[in-house]
Amino acid sequence: MKPARLLSWIVVCLGALYFLLPLYATFQFSLSMLRGQWTFEAYRVVFADQRFQDTFLFSVVCALLTIALGTLLVVPTAYWVRLRLPRLKPYVEFVTLLPLVIPPIVLVFGYLRLYNSSSWLPFTGTVWGTNVILVFGYTVLALPYMYRAVDTGLQAIDIRTLTEAAESLGARRSSILWSVILPNVRAAVLSGAFLTFAIVIGEFVLASLLNRPAFGPYLQNVGANRAYEPAALAMIAFAVTWGCMVLLHLAGGGTPGRARAFFKRRAGATP
Repeated sequence: MKPARLLSWIVVCLGALYFLLPLYATFQFSLSMLRGQWTFEAYRVVFADQRFQDTFLFSVVCALLTIALGTLLVVPTAYWVRLRLPRLKPYVEFVTLLPLVIPPIVLVFGYLRLYNSSSWLPFTGTVWGTNVILVFGYTVLALPYMYRAVDTGLQAIDIRTLTEAAESLGARRSSILWSVILPNVRAAVLSGAFLTFAIVIGEFVLASLLNRPAFGPYLQNVGANRAYEPAALAMIAFAVTWGCMVLLHLAGGGTPGRARAFFKRRAGATP
């Protein structure tokens, strides 16, 4: 084996050990709830906890709503900026990076100041309104990752040629965006979606200060009061993350057949 190739394998093995050893230690600790034996008792306690079920379901619903709202906001914006308004691209990128600079605690206190029960939009006066504010906050936090993923996907395709070809077949702009552009950036949208999912599942500040029953505050509460259950929750979160990556690989692979079918239908309908 050549020295360069041997060095590469050594680096890969060291990197694998760096990530796998703490994971193995966490998994082993999560099995040690009962003295003298390895058991899944900590996992049984976690799954039997009604708060785990309620908070995880609440965060999953919030994550799905955040992904839908983020996709509806980011995909048309990134598409229009690249197609018609390229001069605005630096300004749009600057705005999408602001959530990385502004702490979430500043964001949530701004929401509480603007939308409290005494303001002209009393969102926080009701449970439904507070949930809406929480989803909006999650969308803002995930904006840098969703926008970067979608913008990278749009950069990899010739959106101008696709748009002009669809327009020459009589397609409207909404049909072009939904049936041509979106299938071609499907993998990019899914990448941003799963990053958004990971952010929402583990987010603590917004949900805690808005007093919502989310998974992040539940993780913090369990970690502060128990020993073995937090390790089990960490392994569950890791499994969910890997499950998302597998779904990304399955859903994002393949060719955008929907876009090709759109052009075939339009071409067949055009005399």
